[in-house]
Amino acid sequence: MDVSFKTNEGKFNYRVCAVMINNGRILAMHDERSPYYYLPGGRVEMGETAEHAVVREVQEELNITPKIIRPLWLNQAFFREDVDGQNYHELCVYFLVDISNTDILSKERFTLQERHHIHDFEWLEFERLKTEYFYPLFLKSEIFNLPDEFTIRAERE
Repeated sequence: MDVSFKTNEGKFNYRVCAVMINNGRILAMHDERSPYYYLPGGRVEMGETAEHAVVREVQEELNITPKIIRPLWLNQAFFREDVDGQNYHELCVYFLVDISNTDILSKERFTLQERHHIHDFEWLEFERLKTEYFYPLFLKSEIFNLPDEFTIRAERE
């Protein structure tokens, strides 16, 4: 059971996201329902750690097993979802993960089917985030504040 619930005021989600960086680019995705890009990840299940949830979500969405390098951000967001029109209160833990032992780094764009949805993935250059329809909004600027050792380490591990 996901740690997510509805109220009269909106919906609460506890989520995790995987931050995958390669050569000044971040792996983003969208599906047939969403007109915007977002990061791979999903809801945490009751009794599940955030670390286990991010690995599980990447396995489900990308068919690979990432290695967690470290948590990067804990973000609290309040927004109206473009797809379902609901108001959200969301807590999300963002993890820097290593996928260097996979073939994902060599693909510019690719599509994978996960249970009920088709996901399109693309490596977006950091600069492109400034103008792209992309969520979460805070990442459009925070990605530029990462220490070099995180982006270099993520590319080489």
